[in-house]
Amino acid sequence: MSESSNRVAYAGTGRRKSSVVRVRLVPGSGKIVVNGKPGDLYLQFNPAYLSAAKAPLETLGLENEYDILANAHGGGLTGQADAIRMGVARALCQLDPENRKPLKIEGYLTRDSRAKERRKYGLRKARKAPQYSKR
Repeated sequence: MSESSNRVAYAGTGRRKSSVVRVRLVPGSGKIVVNGKPGDLYLQFNPAYLSAAKAPLETLGLENEYDILANAHGGGLTGQADAIRMGVARALCQLDPENRKPLKIEGYLTRDSRAKERRKYGLRKARKAPQYSKR
């Protein structure tokens, strides 16, 4: 067995909208890899998405100590970035139970349950009604 396979990895699952992301935290230099691509490329160099993904590590001051390896599917980039944030936060709780309190205060461990509302029959979208005509 090689030495690199002996490294300790911490795992967490994040969900947001219809996105599901499996995250592994591996000791490293702070880089993000999503679905085998560099994180900044996958998240389209969007600073909001990148900061969201790194937020739990920055809260604890560990941004340059762990690499984020994420496997994302479903949804769009916003949902996936927020799901990565939740997965990283859960993995950090696994790493040290003391990390739970500051992450909970920031709201990183709470599942954001907002999702697109289903379309109802007789309406154009979930709530938009067809134009009313009196005559």
